[in-house]
Amino acid sequence: MQYEIKQLDKFKYIEEGEGEPLVLLHGLFGALSNFKDLIEYFRHTHKVVVPILPLFDLDILHTSVGGLQKFVHKFIEAKGYQHIHLLGNSLGGHVALVHVLKHPERIKSLILTGSSGLFENGMGDTYPKRGDYDYIRKKTELTFYDPKMATKELVDEVYDIVNSRLKVIKIIALAKSAIRNNLGEELNQISQPTLLVWGNNDTITPPFVGREFNRLIPNSELHFIDKCGHAPMMEVPDEFNRILHKFLTKLSEPAAVA
Repeated sequence: MQYEIKQLDKFKYIEEGEGEPLVLLHGLFGALSNFKDLIEYFRHTHKVVVPILPLFDLDILHTSVGGLQKFVHKFIEAKGYQHIHLLGNSLGGHVALVHVLKHPERIKSLILTGSSGLFENGMGDTYPKRGDYDYIRKKTELTFYDPKMATKELVDEVYDIVNSRLKVIKIIALAKSAIRNNLGEELNQISQPTLLVWGNNDTITPPFVGREFNRLIPNSELHFIDKCGHAPMMEVPDEFNRILHKFLTKLSEPAAVA
C-alpha cells in the first residue's frame, strides 16, 4: 500500500483516514514502512499521521531529542491537531515523551513501544562500521526476535545511512543526545493515559525498561508480547494493533457515572 506524502511548508507527512489524530513518530533507523500495518488498520477509525522526522536535515546543534521535539511541536501547531494520540517507537518514543512534558495541552493519550528516555543499548559501538554489509545486517537483525524480519530492503536502508559520513555523525549526535536526556525525574508529571507495549525479547530497551516506565508514569498500563523484539508494530502487528485498539476504544467510551 503506497501512501501519498503530503507537504505543508517544510513538513512532509502521511495523513490517512478521519477521526482523532493518531500521530506516529519513528525511531533513529525508522522509516514509514515501519508503520504500514498500523496505518492500514487504524485509518478506518482515526486520522493516522506520520510526520517524516528530519533526522539528517537539522543543523548539528539541533540534531538532538530536543530539536526533533521542536520540529514535532511546530508540525502539530501548523496542522492544528487536537485530542492527539501520540505514539512513538524507540527514539520516536523519547521525542513523544519530551513533547508531552513540554506541551501536554493537545495530547489525549501517549503510546510508547521500545522507547528510549530511561535506558537503551545503542548500536553497540560508538561508530558503526561503514562498508561492512554483514556487520550492518547482524546489527539490524538485533532489532527483532526473528532475524528474518531484517529483510534485504531494510538492511540496505540502514547500510546506506551508515555509509554517509554526515548521516553517521548525525546518528551519533542523536544517540548521544538520547542517552544524556534521561527523563526519569520528570515522568511522574505525565497525566495522560499511557499505553506501554514492549517486546519480551527486546535487547535494545529490555523488558525492565518497560517496567520502569510503568512504575514512573502514573496513569500507565504495560503489555508484554512474547517472541518480539524492539519494534512490536512491525514484528507482531496483529497483536500490537489489538492491544492499541482496546486502549483507544476504552478512551473513547464515556466515563461511567457512579
